[in-house]
Amino acid sequence: MVELMTPLFVILCPALAAPLILLFDKKPNIREGWTIAAGIATFALVLSMIPPILDEEVITCTFFQTLFEGVACGFKVDAFGLIFALTSSSLWILVSFYSIGYMRSLKEHAQTRFFFSFALAIFGAMGIALSANLLTMFIFYEILTVSTYPLVIHDQTPEALSAGRKYFAYLLTSGVFLLFAVMMTYTLTDTTDFTNGGIPSLGTAPRLTLVILFFCFLLGFLKAAWMPFHSWLPTAMVAPTPVSALLHAVAVVKAGVFGIVRVVCYIYGVDLMRELYVLNEQLTLGLILAGIAGFTMIVANLFAIAQDNLKRRLAYSTISQLSYIILGAALLTQDGIRGAMMHIPFHGYMKITLFLCAGAIMVVTGKRNISEMAGVGKIMPRTMLAFTITAFGMIGIPPAVGFISKWYLCLGTLEGGDIMMIFLFVLLVASLLDVVYFFPIIHIAFFKEPEGAGKEVEVKEAPLFMLIPLVITAVFSVIFFLAFVLRPVEMLSPYVDILSLYVYKLVGIAVENVIA
Repeated sequence: MVELMTPLFVILCPALAAPLILLFDKKPNIREGWTIAAGIATFALVLSMIPPILDEEVITCTFFQTLFEGVACGFKVDAFGLIFALTSSSLWILVSFYSIGYMRSLKEHAQTRFFFSFALAIFGAMGIALSANLLTMFIFYEILTVSTYPLVIHDQTPEALSAGRKYFAYLLTSGVFLLFAVMMTYTLTDTTDFTNGGIPSLGTAPRLTLVILFFCFLLGFLKAAWMPFHSWLPTAMVAPTPVSALLHAVAVVKAGVFGIVRVVCYIYGVDLMRELYVLNEQLTLGLILAGIAGFTMIVANLFAIAQDNLKRRLAYSTISQLSYIILGAALLTQDGIRGAMMHIPFHGYMKITLFLCAGAIMVVTGKRNISEMAGVGKIMPRTMLAFTITAFGMIGIPPAVGFISKWYLCLGTLEGGDIMMIFLFVLLVASLLDVVYFFPIIHIAFFKEPEGAGKEVEVKEAPLFMLIPLVITAVFSVIFFLAFVLRPVEMLSPYVDILSLYVYKLVGIAVENVIA
């Protein structure tokens, strides 16, 4: 292990930016300059931690010892945590630029509060990514919940305030379950530390206790929006589009699935999850978790098909895609866990592109419903091209990177044996349903005539502050795919190595650490 202060500096960047944003309330250029500067500094510090992690070191940083023996508040940076940190910190920069263009174009009110809350939300997300144990994760998990509430109710309409109440009701209640699970874990093991392969002493606890504890963890991580505890997420789509992007791609829901993977791989461990049966020797915790994920994937996609509002359709898509990650962890196989870990950043880059495109369409055309978007592809060709590429990726069609993670998830089902092969069918059906709700959007945008047909269509894209970030995220969703495909090409290896550091090598190390 390497003791460094870098993790502390990482979370200090957004923590210090927040009060500076408030201080320069009347000077928007400086205020937003602090947002961008903090984002760049955070990402640079996270990047600086890659070399030791690639050397299979673990970076630690302890704040203080608690009153409970063996429990400290602090950070421990491993390969899996760094994947989440890289995803959140890199996307924060792009969403910050986009938010400036969005908020100014619509002349939104309370912009200082918006950027202040956004910084605090990233503070919470980075703390979750780098947490050394369940206690530290719980603290930052609740910070993330509280800091995103003002973003959800930003419009302050009755609908927004109602969505905020629902958001709090679900996520604060889930926090109670998470706290109980943390306390119960400490009672059983005298530790809450994340341990490669799981906490060894946990396996000696009574079977019923372990089953109850696991479901407390699942209820504690309701940010993962697994069904039937999902309705807060579509309701929260009343928030501004940059907030939707934050909720779905950067921080909130990713924190939920990140927590579930942490519990499966670093608290229970793969071996215990395989051996811990519930009713009989076939029905294990892993199989139950896979069943919850499979149910959510299919039903959420059916809900998505029925939505006309673009953001709500994307919201149900997110609910389904999050369960791909949960399913990968539940398979308890090397390729399944590899696919789950990969899908965290890959889904982040693809889904954020889709939401940024939705916001750009709304700013330029004022349209929110898919049925109203005839010819939008001709009016905003760059925006809709980015949307199309990443929609293909969500389905699992190259050249976007979603194909890679879905491929590993499919391999994981085959690796899991006969009983898990049913989830290969679930994956294929869910991907077909992805086609059903994404292709009509593309068809309406590109192949239906816009209003006032017969006249020459004027190309009008969103402001550059909005357009450039969504193009970058779309391009990177392709670059990650090409990095994987071109790795064997010796001529390109120096560039490919740089690209693959972010995901492929880190995922490889993380999987080796949790699978014996």
